[in-house]
Amino acid sequence: MNTKDVLKAKQPALFYSSFINKSAPAKLTLGVVFTLFLSACQPTDGVSDGAAVNTEGAVDHQALAPERRQTIEALAGVPLQQLVSFDPQEIKQGGDTGISISSAESYSKPSSNLTALRKGSFFIGNAFFRQPWVIAPASTDSRDGLGALFNVAACQSCHVKDGRGHAPMSMDDDADSLLIRLAMPATTDEQRQQLQNSLIEKVAHPMYGGQLQDRGIQGVPAEARIAVQWTDKTVTFTDGHVETLRAPTFNLTKPGYGPFDDELMVSPRVALPMIGLGLLEQIPDEDIKKQAIDKNNNSDISGKFNWVMDPQTGEHALGRFGWKAGQTKLLTQNQSAFNEDMGLTSNIRPHESCMPTQTACVKATTGADEQGDGRPPIEVNDEVAKFVEFYTRNLAVPHRRNADDKLVLAGKKRFYDMGCQSCHTPRYQLPKTDDDHLEQHGQVIYPYTDLLLHDMGDDLADRTIAGKLPPKDAQVEFLANSYEWRTPALWGIGLAQTVDPQATFLHDGRARTLMEAVLWHGGEAQKQQKKVLNLDKQGRAELNAFLKSL
Repeated sequence: MNTKDVLKAKQPALFYSSFINKSAPAKLTLGVVFTLFLSACQPTDGVSDGAAVNTEGAVDHQALAPERRQTIEALAGVPLQQLVSFDPQEIKQGGDTGISISSAESYSKPSSNLTALRKGSFFIGNAFFRQPWVIAPASTDSRDGLGALFNVAACQSCHVKDGRGHAPMSMDDDADSLLIRLAMPATTDEQRQQLQNSLIEKVAHPMYGGQLQDRGIQGVPAEARIAVQWTDKTVTFTDGHVETLRAPTFNLTKPGYGPFDDELMVSPRVALPMIGLGLLEQIPDEDIKKQAIDKNNNSDISGKFNWVMDPQTGEHALGRFGWKAGQTKLLTQNQSAFNEDMGLTSNIRPHESCMPTQTACVKATTGADEQGDGRPPIEVNDEVAKFVEFYTRNLAVPHRRNADDKLVLAGKKRFYDMGCQSCHTPRYQLPKTDDDHLEQHGQVIYPYTDLLLHDMGDDLADRTIAGKLPPKDAQVEFLANSYEWRTPALWGIGLAQTVDPQATFLHDGRARTLMEAVLWHGGEAQKQQKKVLNLDKQGRAELNAFLKSL
């Protein structure tokens, strides 16, 4: 079905497509984005794809620019050769905070070095994370104020068992663990200047704001309903093996506040896993900045950091959380989610998530409590915010499994030989700072991320509501455009579907398996993606075994 056919079938709603380019060569033109910046370069020691890889052999240093290799080794504190070999320390991906649980509860346990005295704060935060908020007024005064427009009633509804979300499986499924971010192109010199200087996050839609909310309390119309259709695409490897991918078409039906503008940029995003966030928060800004690569250096891989406005301080800061690295720290990430996902106000986000033109939302009863001292009434007070922050900071990363297995080590060498560490920085040494993040202080961690933005190509780039690719100079989240995505951490990814069998991969949940996620890589990873298609059965098994061990 082509774009015109879909638009005819789905009128007035949203059309968002990421189909593979049908005009490309028959073998495959795959786009990209997200998650595993994996590919599968062939071994450089003369070993065929189907043969066992010499896991003790030297790393192919040609897979990385010398400067990038030096940066990785400086951050890790060890030579690259040690990283690719079996390292008992790497079993504890989260350092001393990690846990050795491989079950449906693998993402939901506190840091193992959390003292008994501090565990109380973790479990109180867990209660606020798990239990639903209710519509005001209610007898549950500490948990009322849901909406008036919202996506879900509890954090846990998006982050199932603290894990990753999934896209709706059919037209009839709810989109509980997926949301749609919105942005309009800048139309004035003032807007363009504000975006270039990170003075605003985005140009919001005048009727629908910056995030679509598909639910509303009684008397407040929801903004739209989110639905998805899937189209299968087969991919053939060099040895004849066929892998079936699926491409989504997202639709917004039943718009509650008027038609959508054709140039509106839409971004479907599934919930990210919650593990190890406190460790990522502790990586020094300079360690992230030094990994940014100039796009004019003739390298296929480049990266940039997002420079954002911190809503708590009103000052510019490095972004590191979210699909576009648009949030600076966990406290602001949490308060933004409370506000946009559940319609709850806090001192950091004190205004209801209603656009001025949404009169029913603006006039709805809130659960806000007076604070005094001239501050506005809010629904999530600082004490609750602190408990939730502590909880999200101390969700443990599960230990690796089978890290010394020969198949796993062969897959690990492939990962390094193909240069996946160009974006998935394997190891960091965290400093000891003067804050209260005691559990994270001084840990050696293996998250496999640089926390930078990368242009991942056309096929997985966000579209406009009319199904068109936005221009690359159109910013959608501070400095990030529709093509750029933050490198996700890979730790714990092998247990994602143990935690929730419905969990999917990539920003819009299109990939059902890790291999599907690998095959969608393109853009900066186009060369590596082509090498994946040259893997035979043995090579695919090795790469998959390594990823499953994380």
